[in-house]
Amino acid sequence: MLSPAEIDDLTAFAHRLADAAAEVTLPHFRSGIAVDNKRGDFKFDPVTAADRDAEAAIRALINAEYPSHGIYGEEHGREKGSSENYWVIDPIDGTRSFIAGVPLWGTLIALNDGTKPVVGMMDQPYIGERFIGRPGGSELVTRFGRSTLKTSACTTLEDAILGNTDPAMFRIDAEKAAFREVSQKIKLRRFGGDCYFYALLAAGTIDLVIESSLQPYDIQAMIPIIENAGGVVTSWTGADPQMGGNVVAAATPELHAAALAILKPAT
Repeated sequence: MLSPAEIDDLTAFAHRLADAAAEVTLPHFRSGIAVDNKRGDFKFDPVTAADRDAEAAIRALINAEYPSHGIYGEEHGREKGSSENYWVIDPIDGTRSFIAGVPLWGTLIALNDGTKPVVGMMDQPYIGERFIGRPGGSELVTRFGRSTLKTSACTTLEDAILGNTDPAMFRIDAEKAAFREVSQKIKLRRFGGDCYFYALLAAGTIDLVIESSLQPYDIQAMIPIIENAGGVVTSWTGADPQMGGNVVAAATPELHAAALAILKPAT
């Protein structure tokens, strides 16, 4: 288990990692950067030099400062370390938003202690917002200062604002039906937010996020941010969400239970 002093040091280091990534990504944003198609699970699965080079910059710092730590990144794969600790990185979560010039992408950085992610960071350098979660609380850092993050008090689907990146991610009929049922009950839904919607859930402006087909690097950074702001994040079965798959995040246990009652039978 990491000590409070170690958590402090690793959180400070995560800030350095985010700064290094921003130096790479920002010059490419809205620049007409070339886009490659990885052709993964979707017909169009984009990646850019900004994705690859930002992750390379993060990896170089980790290897220099914490050479015993492992690294798991979207673009350059898994690098095992001698320590139980490892970093989980998505240099640009929301590459589709990035290439479209929409500032809802973010750099995701998580420190996993071998059992769970304990430090999480979502950095949106163009807007200038950095969301951080760690034992003891979550906060938002901007050029105006720091503020504590707290999820909303929403407990019912009827009062909830729902965020989702793209309903096309639900490719199984049962998943589509479950998401449709939740969507018919909630007050308002918004799309296209990628990692930013999870951050807004921690900030208390969105109440519920429901997604599927996630990878570990899509969700691990967001788990400490949401949980230490008072929210709940699990798989659709209520299990540990750190390995991705179908994920539901909610502002309160009551709202989470209401969503899970509809989602769980679809798994």
